Amino acid sequence: MTQRKILIIDDNEDIRENTAEILMLGGYKTITAENGKKGVEAALAEKPDLIVCDIMMPELDGYGVLHLLRKNPETEDIPLIFLTAKAERSDLRKGMEMGADDYVTKPFEELELMNAIESRFKKLEVIKKKYAPSGKGLSDLANDLRESGLMSLNLDNYSSELYSKKQLIYAEGKRPRFLYYVVKGKVKGYKTHEDGKEYITDLYSDGDFIGYPALIEEKNYDDSASALEESEIIQIPRDDFQQLIEGDITVAAKFIRIITQNVKEKEERLLSLAYSSLRKRVAKALVDIHGKFNAAGENKPIEISREDIAHYVGTATESLIRTLSDFKSEKLIEIKEGKISIVNLEKLKHLLY
Repeated sequence: MTQRKILIIDDNEDIRENTAEILMLGGYKTITAENGKKGVEAALAEKPDLIVCDIMMPELDGYGVLHLLRKNPETEDIPLIFLTAKAERSDLRKGMEMGADDYVTKPFEELELMNAIESRFKKLEVIKKKYAPSGKGLSDLANDLRESGLMSLNLDNYSSELYSKKQLIYAEGKRPRFLYYVVKGKVKGYKTHEDGKEYITDLYSDGDFIGYPALIEEKNYDDSASALEESEIIQIPRDDFQQLIEGDITVAAKFIRIITQNVKEKEERLLSLAYSSLRKRVAKALVDIHGKFNAAGENKPIEISREDIAHYVGTATESLIRTLSDFKSEKLIEIKEGKISIVNLEKLKHLLY
């Protein structure tokens, strides 16, 4: 693994050199700068993996350093930890709002600084990771943040509720009150058109978070959600989740980027429903549903109703059943006791092109 590089910017020579020594003993490569101006120059030249920066300095203070680094595309994503004297803590909110990642109060313990740095690197790994533009991708992001300790969301602090099959979890047009976490079960997100027809927007299962776009964007739900089978779901109050998200602008931006991608993916699926043949649409639905309810290498049967699959495809249930019958005769799927098993996933995928 490549040795990580840390830039230390501090006008106090003793603190600067002692900090460098601590970090070198911790296995990091260090660069030092004696004021803010030289610190920005070093950041541009060396592209460090992280910056530790004092706030009160001559030439250019820590806020100025942060401002210049965040406006430059070459350095905007480099994590920055402020070093601050106790008397300056009241001004620290300014730095965090400008995009600082953390702060350590002087005088600090060696372990405190190391923990702050390691936490930032963990966060960076999560933020840089690619997530699917879907409900599953957002759930994976939330779970990674939670498991790495970067999002202090302890699910044990919240009680779970049992939802019976077809029971409504939240309704389109209503104001969000909770973030929901599926402990066990299956859930559908859906819209109901003026003519009463239903269109499934997303599917969720064990380990998925649902209801997040409305919470993050602070708007009413643009779809409804109900249980496809008896499901155990945790309700996390809106304010708890929003405090976590708003406390870290980088994490919030990551959630919003995935939501934006997710909206685009749903728009593309709507276009596909309009222009693709029924065979392609049913094949895509089966591939999608298989992927949502199976981990890599798994091939559990699809256990949601024909009516719900038809709503996901955007067709009449009778048309879906005829197409499933064709797929069965072509040995693409098997149907036993009403459950659909994928026999040839690759051939189904090939039908999409």
